[in-house]
Amino acid sequence: MVTIGDVAREAGVSRSTASYALSGKRSISEDVRRRVEAAVRELRYSPNAGARALATAKTRTIGLLAQFYEDEFAPAMMQYMLGVSDTARELGYDILLVTESDGRNALRRLTSTRMVDGIVLLNVAEHDERLPILRSAAQPGALVGRPADCSGVDVFDLDFEEAGRQMVDHLHGLGHRELLLISQPEHVVERGGAYVWRLRDAAIEQARIRGIRLDTAFAPARQPEVGRAIGELLDAHSGATGLLVNNEAAAAALPTVAHERGLSVPRDLSVVGRYSDEFARTFSLPYSAIESAPDRLGAMAVRALVRRIEGQTGHDGPHVVRYVSPELVDRGSTAAPRRA
Repeated sequence: MVTIGDVAREAGVSRSTASYALSGKRSISEDVRRRVEAAVRELRYSPNAGARALATAKTRTIGLLAQFYEDEFAPAMMQYMLGVSDTARELGYDILLVTESDGRNALRRLTSTRMVDGIVLLNVAEHDERLPILRSAAQPGALVGRPADCSGVDVFDLDFEEAGRQMVDHLHGLGHRELLLISQPEHVVERGGAYVWRLRDAAIEQARIRGIRLDTAFAPARQPEVGRAIGELLDAHSGATGLLVNNEAAAAALPTVAHERGLSVPRDLSVVGRYSDEFARTFSLPYSAIESAPDRLGAMAVRALVRRIEGQTGHDGPHVVRYVSPELVDRGSTAAPRRA
């Protein structure tokens, strides 16, 4: 295994000088720095993570706390995790993924033992029980998802209220006057998934303003239950000419349901979903949708976290709450209704 001593000999400098050139802790001449960097490349030197952690009090590791619930669609959650891990790797950090059901104990263990330099939380509830622990930790934290109280952490989320308004306005502009919104399972709401009612309530209010009838319903997140539920909802709301889908599992099941029922989109039913472009490609979804931007949100959270870890933003400096503005990706699944 190549050591820092090997690098120093190759560069013709002392061990301490080579170390300072790599760590940036002391001012080193540009000529010496270039020689050390050339030696690192030549020898393919990689710093020992344990030794580096002892020397710098940094692990170069970010803790990612996520949970996989039976009533949420796992492929959608994976996209947020990839956004976090890809950006962390780009910035030179590893990810320690924790999926324990007891998020409080997992977070307490990670922060108290200094296993990580910072924390990213996914599956954020409105009143998330993990947040008091994260706020009191020595390490900084960033959230993908907005809780009721955003203090002490950096928060990044899609503007779900505006997403709901855009979905309604898009179909209103095409002449639709009766719509159906299919949301995530009710259990998601019960455990504090505020994004569900943020979109729903904004859509309901916008429909009221536009003079549109909007019915709302929950649907499961697993097959075959979700397919049956969609069919039952379409039967119960046969007057609806437009369908809004804030449930990735329902969106993935909809092509099969439409085919089985002989429905043509958008001739018989206009559809607008809320999911990412990558999700649409993965499941070959032909529906227009609000881009949920999981990769962008994950990247924003990691970049903000790393700035705090590396001192570019003070640990106790002002925290931010930032939203990604919704963008409607038109895939041709909406048109004027056949019946006014």
